[in-house]
Amino acid sequence: MSLANIIITLANIYSFAILIYCILSWFPIPQNGVMADIDSFFEMICEPFLKPFRKLIPSIGGAVDISPILALVVLQLVVGLVVRFL
Repeated sequence: MSLANIIITLANIYSFAILIYCILSWFPIPQNGVMADIDSFFEMICEPFLKPFRKLIPSIGGAVDISPILALVVLQLVVGLVVRFL
């Protein structure tokens, strides 16, 4: 497996994690239990990447957050550029 394929695979896994994190945000999560641990895990790995995009794009009406869309687009663009130069 080439380095480019590894980078693409990792980016796809991370993109999937961001999508799961966004979907989890639509539902109320209890404060304790397995679901809270799962939510905390996704928050820990996704929020550092999403935070700068949330500063750029505020929520629409306070409820709809479109910053993950921009984050996913930027992630794919960066991965495409990196892979192109490999």
